[in-house]
Amino acid sequence: MYDDDDLADIREARDDWTETTLGPVQDAYGERKARFATVSNMEVDRLYTPADVADTDYNEDLGFPGEFPYTRGVYPTGYRGRTWTMRQFAGFGTAEETNERFHYLIDNGQTGLSTAFDMPSLMGLDSDHRMSLGEVGKEGVAVDTLRDMEILFDGIDLAAVSTSFTINPSAPVIYAMYLALADQQGVPREDIRGTLQNDMLKEFIAQKEWVVPPTPSLDLVTDVVEYCVAETPNFHPISVSGYHIREAGSTAVQELAFTLADGFAYVEDAIDRGLDVDAFAPQLSFFFNSHNAIFEEVAKFRAARRIYATLMDDWYGAEADAATQLKFHTQTAGQSLTAQQPKNNIARVTLQALAAVLGGSQSIHTNSFDEALALPSEEAVRVALRTQQIIAEESGAADIVDPLGGSFAVESLTNEIEAEAMAYLTEIKELGDGSVRDGVLAGIADGYFHREIQESAYEYQSRVDDGEETVVGVNEHEMDADTSPDTLHVDAEATRDRQLGRLSDVKAERDDDAVEATLAELRAGIRADENTIPYIVAAVKAYATMGEIMAVFKDEFGGYQETAAAA
Repeated sequence: MYDDDDLADIREARDDWTETTLGPVQDAYGERKARFATVSNMEVDRLYTPADVADTDYNEDLGFPGEFPYTRGVYPTGYRGRTWTMRQFAGFGTAEETNERFHYLIDNGQTGLSTAFDMPSLMGLDSDHRMSLGEVGKEGVAVDTLRDMEILFDGIDLAAVSTSFTINPSAPVIYAMYLALADQQGVPREDIRGTLQNDMLKEFIAQKEWVVPPTPSLDLVTDVVEYCVAETPNFHPISVSGYHIREAGSTAVQELAFTLADGFAYVEDAIDRGLDVDAFAPQLSFFFNSHNAIFEEVAKFRAARRIYATLMDDWYGAEADAATQLKFHTQTAGQSLTAQQPKNNIARVTLQALAAVLGGSQSIHTNSFDEALALPSEEAVRVALRTQQIIAEESGAADIVDPLGGSFAVESLTNEIEAEAMAYLTEIKELGDGSVRDGVLAGIADGYFHREIQESAYEYQSRVDDGEETVVGVNEHEMDADTSPDTLHVDAEATRDRQLGRLSDVKAERDDDAVEATLAELRAGIRADENTIPYIVAAVKAYATMGEIMAVFKDEFGGYQETAAAA
């Protein structure tokens, strides 16, 4: 962006500044720390100049918003057209309680619903399973049958809302329930909007919720992608989730690289299934974390778009613009929330949400300040939502497209993150002998991802313990006073009794022969290597339970724990 003579003059001027202006001040006063680094321990320079981005080609590396390689954003108008979708996680207790929270959020201006499920639902177990004891409705809403989904969305028009589902092993069942509910409401399937997390590779890398082994899990994900392209073109079948990789302790670079690797693995699997990349790739979505280091996070988001666009073109031959555009949801960093002085979390979340906005996220969830202590209270949820609304309406951050574009610091960090992420992607591809999918599966099998993340998590915690990393209220500026807010309390016993009562009623009222027939057809479909989603939809409509449906997959493929133990 600058000619050689200009760069030579800038470098000479910087040398003069270092000697005559900086030097005396350093000698007299020093600086706060000997070394400055991001949360991910990426060292940052004192000052950035055009010399730090001398190799950047504006047209090839940055371009304009809405144009390849989308470094500056996927939409030419940014947020001047419309702001990001504002989501707040909701899900606790029974479907009735979560439905009430949904209506509260909609009434307070939320523009997209985001659903959290309890552990039994996440693991494909019914509420009356022995392993569900003590977990029903505890950290999300309990969903056993289509009846729960009917209550969950009572009074909510599926054609008028975008719904995100944070669920993975049993995601196809939840997707089938949502389709069945749309059919009940008379909403055309092409009109329903939302996102299914459905990212099983991430589960084996970081979050560790699974039902069947990696390869059949991947097959089931691709079933959803294939069916979604044909039936629900405005619904995202996967949210490729770096969020949980970061929450497990990765650096920003590892979060980016491992997330893109998972995404490319799904792309390769869908192509091998015979799907057209230009047909299915526009429906893929991504999900990133936004941590405290603002400039690192903004650079990460910008690098993500550029890498994705370039590799979807170079590696997979994507030609449609929409197939090379990385669109993503962002959630503020749960890992950063502290139980000590929890209202400090409001400031943390604000900074993290601002980074997501400056980085061009399409959808944002802001954590509530009390989430390190309990499920969010209504007050905390309202504050979190108002945080987004203030950024959108009062800060001016949404008024300029890619407002930090051209910053020497941000452009330099974007280039650095891109280079380091590409090194990881190249290594993963080599693990698979030229296939990212095979490299990811190999990395899961030999513990590659676990080792990389574990080392980063240990290094970060060591810096906190040694005082190199300041966490306000934890290792600096501590208080002895009790600062705990009033928190939400879920009556576990009443929740379980209510859920088990409904499940019992459904089982008593349904046609058991019809249930058994649909489950038998599902089993036959699996054995015939057919797409399983039509069979799951039929089973759901017969009011087969979550546990009954997922048990078929376990029977056919073996539980992952049992498979791993046998190996």
